[in-house]
Amino acid sequence: MENNVLTVLICIMALTTFAQPKAVVGKTTYQFWLNVPKVVEAKNPLIIFLHGKSLSGTNIDQVKRYGALKGIENGLDIPAYLVAPQLPSGPWNADRIDEIVRFMIANYDIDESRIYVTGMSLGGYGAMKYAGEYSNRVAAAVALCGGGDERDACALATIPIKLIHGDKDFIVPLKESKKIMKAIQNCDQQASIELEVVQGGTHGSVEDLFRHMELYNWLLKHRK
Repeated sequence: MENNVLTVLICIMALTTFAQPKAVVGKTTYQFWLNVPKVVEAKNPLIIFLHGKSLSGTNIDQVKRYGALKGIENGLDIPAYLVAPQLPSGPWNADRIDEIVRFMIANYDIDESRIYVTGMSLGGYGAMKYAGEYSNRVAAAVALCGGGDERDACALATIPIKLIHGDKDFIVPLKESKKIMKAIQNCDQQASIELEVVQGGTHGSVEDLFRHMELYNWLLKHRK
């Protein structure tokens, strides 16, 4: 009986340890957190999470305050490699994000038909910028309480995109998501883009969606 209990405890400890994100520093321009899926397959999806302005800086522990990493900390089992870079300052740079993607492809078994990007606030803009400049690489994107560069609209029209915005967001108003959606639809009326308006949602409250699998399941159902 004692041996059985010990075996179960060891298995639980192993799974818990396996699920812990690790910091990757000095390998790419942006330092980042990496979480490995509990079940590693021959080829695995990759999800990029981009944080908002308040987590910018050089203390990488800040990135754990909210978003995808907080979801994992709360027990979420995301069946994909997840990277969460830290932005030192300014806006997100698509080329530096792709540097991390290339690092992951070179060092891990990444399914290049299943690379996704998501972000919140400034990270929502960053997700749209990366998806726009690397639309040939991104299988799908989700941006929360952000917006986008209208010059990227035609490239963004080629990939599935989900925009999520609270109607009580007074930091980044809902019109920002509506504006980039309109630009994409003006480029292609058949573009695969949708806007989910969260009734009563504020700039911070929509972050809770990163702690539930629905957001990740939506991403993971798409392939390039």
